[in-house]
Amino acid sequence: MINRTVMCALVARIFAGLALIGILAVPPVQASCGAVQCFIVIGSQQQVPQKGLLTVNGIYNNTPMRKLDGTSGIISAVDQTGRSLILDHHQETRTITQMVTMNLNYGVTDRFGLEMNIPYLKRTHKHIDGLGEDNGGAGDPTTFSDNGIGDIRVTAKYNVLPTLRSMVVMGFGVDIPTGDTGAKESTGGIMESPTQLGRGNAGLIGSAYQTYELIPHQLNQFAYASYRHTFKNNEGYQFGDEYLLNVGLNYMARPWLTVMGQFNYRYLVHDIMSASLLRSLTPADAGFPDDPEVLDPNITNRGVTNTGSTYLAFTPGLQVGLGELVDSSWVKMTSLYFYSQIPMVRDSNNNLAQGTSFIFGMTRSFQLTP
Repeated sequence: MINRTVMCALVARIFAGLALIGILAVPPVQASCGAVQCFIVIGSQQQVPQKGLLTVNGIYNNTPMRKLDGTSGIISAVDQTGRSLILDHHQETRTITQMVTMNLNYGVTDRFGLEMNIPYLKRTHKHIDGLGEDNGGAGDPTTFSDNGIGDIRVTAKYNVLPTLRSMVVMGFGVDIPTGDTGAKESTGGIMESPTQLGRGNAGLIGSAYQTYELIPHQLNQFAYASYRHTFKNNEGYQFGDEYLLNVGLNYMARPWLTVMGQFNYRYLVHDIMSASLLRSLTPADAGFPDDPEVLDPNITNRGVTNTGSTYLAFTPGLQVGLGELVDSSWVKMTSLYFYSQIPMVRDSNNNLAQGTSFIFGMTRSFQLTP
């Protein structure tokens, strides 16, 4: 039997090692343009409930994005209507995404389950548009705001290793393009695809979740990995593939209190757009300010150079089991949780970077069938 003091020291070394690996191994890539959402592992989401059990998660997520110190925020413009990509045409200011997610998990059998994520988003965004042409070349401040249902995700999950102390769950999901893709900015034009609430086409997701009790009923470790591929939408825009890797520990300090910590890593490949290529004029160009210069009029697949990102965060949290804290049928199988996702390494390529995010949630389970 492993001494608990030795185990705690080992856990601390594991966390420190993971942090160092993340810092040293993060490759430089192109940055994310528009908006992203915070991502964490919530065990009641990734697990397969027992047969006939419905687990409901209500999750609130606040994710700000801002310019990093020493960056200008000048990026390319994506003009879906004109099928053109204009280099150095925007200067990003900020994006704030608030999301409320209804997560439903149902155990069809003790090993097979179905999950549905229904997100409702509110997004605000500011940037300076028309660099090199409007307002004497300084550009015009532009705002964007939209709220509504995002893309709904449905996932089938199967527990391939059900034991008393461990679990391995494989998942396959589909993103249904229910989110808005036609919202307009303050100047009247269609807002760029990366900032819209939906991606405009279906996506496929593969995932794997693993957990093991290091100390039975007190300390467990978990890992979660996923991959998403989204197909090109009708505006000729395709969001880059997404890779997620999460590892962490849960420690039950009291029967009603669980302390949690996890590392979250995300790698986004740059987006692709079918477009011609232009460049905004600078004060060094003759005729400044004026319309952008055409570099290549041919409409072809081009990498959107200000999209894609690398992000590593540490996320501490805690969960309160109301059913264990209060003796009442009203709070049976109910818990509350709180997380704060703190950035450790961010590659934003002169663009907006995700800041510290906050997540609040409540879980309630219902036994629908005996």
